[in-house]
Amino acid sequence: MTERIHLDHTFTIDIARWRNQGAKCIFPLCPQTAKLKTIFISMPNQSTTGILLLNLGGPEKPADVEPFLYNLFSDRRIIRLGPFFLQKFIARRIAHRRAPTSRANYKKIGGGSPILTITRQQAEALEKVLSNTGSYIVRPCMRYWHPFAKEVIFEMLAAGITRLVALPLYPHYSLATTGSSLADLSRILQKLNCSLPLSVIRSWPTQPEYIRCLVERVKKGLAQFNGKPVELVYSAHSLPKKFIDEGDPYVDEIQQCIAAVEQQTGIRGRLCYQSRSGPVEWLQPSTPDMLRNLADNGCRNILMVPVSFVSDHVETLYEIDILYRQMAGDLGMRLESTPGLNTEPLFIEGLKKLVLQGVAA
Repeated sequence: MTERIHLDHTFTIDIARWRNQGAKCIFPLCPQTAKLKTIFISMPNQSTTGILLLNLGGPEKPADVEPFLYNLFSDRRIIRLGPFFLQKFIARRIAHRRAPTSRANYKKIGGGSPILTITRQQAEALEKVLSNTGSYIVRPCMRYWHPFAKEVIFEMLAAGITRLVALPLYPHYSLATTGSSLADLSRILQKLNCSLPLSVIRSWPTQPEYIRCLVERVKKGLAQFNGKPVELVYSAHSLPKKFIDEGDPYVDEIQQCIAAVEQQTGIRGRLCYQSRSGPVEWLQPSTPDMLRNLADNGCRNILMVPVSFVSDHVETLYEIDILYRQMAGDLGMRLESTPGLNTEPLFIEGLKKLVLQGVAA
């Protein structure tokens, strides 16, 4: 037996009442259009956990680049652009100015970011390996581009979930990544008056399967050099230094991760930071500075490990594999990089264990 309920333009849903009545949606909602919607509900047969894979997101085509950048620079958790009331105005101007260069960079890797495609593949793989442990729905949940938290939560509610698990695909916690994604998710859940249980996996810098994946990639990467001397360089996404000064654990967790890898490989590496922009003080050394320093000291071979990224996107496919490789070549060095973890079965197994730990907590 089904019955109809209506949602008005505020999208306010009493999820607790739904859950108490044992109801779930059959047809997904359409949060993009703030119009009256009719949905159908029915009685669920079992409890279902919704897994949100939190990630940054990225433009899928050239037309997406400028609005994506606008969303990014509008987030005061990452960067404060003047007084609060001017944030979006300044963000729009910055996005417009930077869009042509960003579009050119994305063009070199196919015209857009593959991050949503890869995250969907990761979600499908994770849902598959979880299927023998219970009822799970796994979906990407992006911060600065579609699918946004609101869109994913509506889909989850439509599927009749009974609890949520937020799993960030940022292994190392930072206010600018995990913190921002979780704050946005909390805002949406509050707006929807959603009282479903929520488990949050804050970070996982030394998760065993994740570390083993990095170890295997380091070993395979070094084998490409046929025994020649190689400098191992870990490159992480940079942050304004003030984040760390104010207590952000990002650098500490990256160092924990690298220490866990080195314990298994017995090989010491160097840490540097890429993708900085803007006139503030960023973490040091930058990846370009690291390359120049290594060249000055006679280095001829580099294996670069993108330690803070678990899927390939513009920072790996363009910055490392094109920009930094060319820079290294101009400095007389050979640079190779390890591929993203993407849908590596061992990595997906690690995500499964994180989910099960989160559900049990």
